[in-house]
Parts: sequence; C-alpha cells; structure tokens
Amino acid sequence: MGVPTKHVLSQLPVLRGMGQAALSSLTRRPASGIDPERGGWLEAEIPPRPADLVRDYVKHVGGDPAWYRGRLPAHLFPQWGFPLAARALAVLPYPLGRVVNAGCRIEQRAMLPANEPLRVRARIEKVDDDGHRALVTQRIETGTESAGMALVAEMRTFIPLEKREGKEKKARPTVPAEAREIAFSRIPESAGLDFAKLTGDFNPIHWIAPYARAAGFRSCILHGFSTLARAIEALNRARLAGDPGRLSVIDVRFTRPLVLPARVGVYVDQNRGIWVGDAHGGGSYLEGRFEAEAEVGR
Repeated sequence: MGVPTKHVLSQLPVLRGMGQAALSSLTRRPASGIDPERGGWLEAEIPPRPADLVRDYVKHVGGDPAWYRGRLPAHLFPQWGFPLAARALAVLPYPLGRVVNAGCRIEQRAMLPANEPLRVRARIEKVDDDGHRALVTQRIETGTESAGMALVAEMRTFIPLEKREGKEKKARPTVPAEAREIAFSRIPESAGLDFAKLTGDFNPIHWIAPYARAAGFRSCILHGFSTLARAIEALNRARLAGDPGRLSVIDVRFTRPLVLPARVGVYVDQNRGIWVGDAHGGGSYLEGRFEAEAEVGR
C-alpha cells in the first residue's frame, strides 16, 4: 500500500522553505534571519509532528511504530531540518539545483519526545571549495523543552562546479565479504515518491523517471536519507532489540545512486561498520559506522 497523499499537506513548510532558499540563490540575496553575532545560526520552532505522519514514515522505512511510542525517529530530522539547511546554503555562491547529499552524522544524545514543539537551529560549519567542487558541512541541532538539544546532525553536501579534465576514477566501495547480512528488502519504484510525501524532499530525480534519465541516471534514484533510515531500522530490529534509543551515533557516506526498483541488503561487521548494497563483494550505496549500547547478536 502506498503512502497517503494527505501527508503532502504536512510538507508545506518544507516546500515553502526550499522555495525561499532557491529564490535567494537565484537573486544572490542572503537568506533572511541569519544572525552573525550568534555564529550564523538560523533558528525555528516547529509544532509537534503529526502522529499519523510519524507512524506511516516508520512503517515505510521498515521500522515498527511500536518502537517509537511517544518518541521521534532521529533519522526523520531532514523533515524539519531541510528548510533551515536550505536557507543556510543559499548564502553561498553555489547553484542549489546541483546540490547532492553526500552523507551525514547523527548523534542521538536522547530521544526526542513526540508531543513537544521542536527547537531547531542550523548553520554552515565548513566549506571546502577547490574550484571543481564544493563540499559543504552543515550542523543541525534539534531539541525540546524537556529534552534539551537531544539530536545533533552533521549533514554533508556535494556541489559539482567545473569539470576536471583527466581525473582518475576512484574504485567504487563494496560490501566486505566478511560482513553479515541483517536485512534484505525489495524497494519498489514508488519508494521515491512515497518518501517525498513523508519528508517534503520532492526533487524530481526521485520520482519522475524521464527527469531522472535526463539528469544522467538509468531511472529514478532513492533518496540517500531513505537508504539511511532503512539501514537504521534494520539495526534496530537485528542488533538493538527494537529499542531505537540504544543507537548513539551513526556516520555514513552515500557512495552511489540506488536506482529504483531495487533489491538490497543491510550488512554489518564486528567493528560496527555498516553497508547497504547488492550482495557480499558487490557495490555499496551507503557505507559508514555506528555506535550503540547493549547490542545483541554480535
């Protein structure tokens, strides 16, 4: 069953924020609300997320809503963090239409209560520009009155600038032969549109096949943050006994596009490495590491 279209109404603030950021980028006007005296933070207070949105999101990425009673998934942070992150990016002299999510680090100090307004702030931490590409690191913090700044996310984006001639291609990351498969799933072609309904990231490369092909992909590609959410829910089920509060840190790279539809597995090793890929020895779409308390089945 697909994700109900009614959730699109919950994404209006996200779409409005992304639109404002795109307009700021085109006009080269700094995003409003940045206070240099406070380190460039953009801040917002977000109403509690709709309970049915959170439930359907968790189910969509392979989790169990019962694990999150009264709590929010940490990997849902783009749903409320993207508008601020996009506005922060708009102060930079780069084309926002070329931005690609390259990876992220999530530090979960405590789980966010589901029934309290979210206090969110975002700023640019670092820009690495070599003239051919820019790597931008942003920090997004989320908290509530009772939980403080419980969630700290570091989001990394890649922006191609000028093509480099004669550049050697790097070997593609692969799933290690010794890694253990903890989940395997079939992801339908509709997963891109469904994830957009739940998070507000309506980039057409994820749900309009002709647009994706025009952009150089074989077909629509899955959001990197959807791949990450599915990997975390596999950890919750296989290694954390269904308690998402045990995951303290996860740091990943999105290593190549995951073309839809797809059949992929989630793999881990004894050193807390994690991959999403086709098979042992095959290419990986995500790779990284995690830290967690009281794992089972190691």
